This record gives sequence, C-alpha cells and structure tokens, in this order.
Amino acid sequence: MSKSGSAVKLPVKNELGFFEIRMESIGGLGANVAGKILTEAAILGMGLNGAGFASYGSEKKGTPVKAFVRICEAGHKVRVNSPIEEPHVLAIFHEALAKTVPVTAGAIPGKTTVILNTRRSPAQARDFLKLEGGKLGTVDAMEIAMATGSRVNMVMMGAVAKASGFFEWKALEKAIQEAFGRKYQALMKGNLEALKRGHDEVKFEKFPVDGKYPATPFRREIPKLGYENAPIGGTIYSVGNMRFKDLSTSRTGMIPLFIVDKCTSCGECDITCPDYCFVWERGKDRKTGKDGMILHGINYQFCKGCLRCTHICKFEALLPVKEAEQDLDKITVKHKFLK
Repeated sequence: MSKSGSAVKLPVKNELGFFEIRMESIGGLGANVAGKILTEAAILGMGLNGAGFASYGSEKKGTPVKAFVRICEAGHKVRVNSPIEEPHVLAIFHEALAKTVPVTAGAIPGKTTVILNTRRSPAQARDFLKLEGGKLGTVDAMEIAMATGSRVNMVMMGAVAKASGFFEWKALEKAIQEAFGRKYQALMKGNLEALKRGHDEVKFEKFPVDGKYPATPFRREIPKLGYENAPIGGTIYSVGNMRFKDLSTSRTGMIPLFIVDKCTSCGECDITCPDYCFVWERGKDRKTGKDGMILHGINYQFCKGCLRCTHICKFEALLPVKEAEQDLDKITVKHKFLK
C-alpha cells in the first residue's frame, strides 16, 4: 500500500509479473546506490515488492557496473534473482561505455525505454548507440550534476522515475534522505535539485523499427580466460594493449585544456600525469628554435580528468575547463603509434 492507502499498480509487467530496470554504468557514478534507492522507494515507501542488486568486478572506479531493479505488486512473490535481460527501462550512465560494452543488448522496441547520459539529441543518440528503434531519452546528467553540486546517479534516477511512470516523488525523496541525510545533510538540497532536473529535463523521442540498425539480443558474457586456459601469472599475451584503454569514463565533467602559446615544454605536467596523456615529438622549440622534445597536446582517450597537471603548471598552459564546452575531436592529439 502507498502512503495514500491505495495499492500501487504497475503500468506494465513482463510474463513473470515484474517491472524491470537495468542500469549500465561505471564504478564511481553511483549506479549501485541508485538501484538501492529506487528499490527502497518502491518497497518501503510505496508498499510494492521486489529486489535490487548489482554486478561489478574487483576494481572500483572506472570499470563496468550493472545495477538491476525488479519490482512487482504487493503480494507477488519474488522468486527470480537473475540479471535482467530485457528491461522496461535501460539507463546508460556514460556514453563511452557503448564503445566496449553491449549496453543496448536486450532492448526491445515497444517495451524498453532507453535513457542515455549525453549532450546529444535523441536522434543523434540513436545513431551513436545504433539502436534498432523504440523510445529513447537523453539528458545531460554530467552537466546537471556539476551545476547542482550533486552526482550523476541523482540525475539519472529522476529520468528513470519519469520513464517508469509509477514512482511516487515523496517515496524517492525519503529514500534519498535515508541514504544520505545523516552523513551528508549539506548535500541534500543539491541532490534533490539534481533529481528534479533529471526528471524534468530528460527528452524522449520514439523511433520506428525501420531497418536502419539491427536488433541487439541479450547474450550472457562468457569469459575468454578461465582456470583451464589462463596464461601464467603476469604474462602479457596481447602486446601493446594499453592503446585500447579508454579512461574517459573516469572523468567527472572537467578536463585540462592545453594553451600552446604559454607552454615551455618543461615537462613537469608529464612527470605528474599518472596516465601518460601528453603527446611529445622531437622538433624545434616554438620560442627559441632549439631542437628537443616539444609538447603538442593531450590525448584525451587516456585522460581521466584528475587535473594534477593544471595544479603543477606554473605557466598556466594547462587550465581546468568543463568538458561539455570543448570539442574533443578537434583538440585531441594522438601519438604517431596510435594513428
């Protein structure tokens, strides 16, 4: 029973009687916490039944995370505890995940509403995700989170609540208060503002199944290596595999901007950078004309936005700026061996 005393009815259910939500994210963006809050809001605040859990590896920040929320009406027993394959709502917390993870697997046009954290329009997002069709929503969760002093998960929860169509606002606010109110009371105003803006600013559009992109059926991930075929510990069997690393998923809205006219190629930024993002090539110094190693810029594929370089640069050749305001395709400089 909800607070109003009436039984809450789910708008749609699958053949087992569940409304299901899957969140594709990376460690650090709060999908696991978002799943817990949505589950508690539905069960404790609205009198529904269900379960919520997450799947992630041993690493923490920057690695893929999946969070699952399975909701059913009061009295319906939860006998299923498997990952959600064909969700009613699919929330993608970072668009860079689509480069390496089949985030839209199991999305069914007419059933699944997809939500993507991006600056793109729904039409652009459909082409980026290569989505077969159906309802797709976009929201700039990173920008909203920065503006409100909150986190991406708060914004995405607001968008998920709107797409779901049955979450009661007071139940969500209470669940957030229970999760953060005691320890982070100063952040509550920003969290609730981010939740509201995620709900209000997500933009949805429906796309027909027009054959532009194929369906992406859900497939269980099977590890290529196991105890029977794993190489001897420490063996690098794929030489140069660091070139495939993409640390952009670790950024939280800020990047260093390289001001070439102020750079002296002193190298202090390169020394402090933990991920070797700076691109150097031999040439003539721009000011003295002497031969040496010259800094040409930053490869943002490897930049996680720690901003250490902006703190150490005494010439102000590296400045912290909002990633949303930059065209990374134009300012990214790649090493010759990556071209």
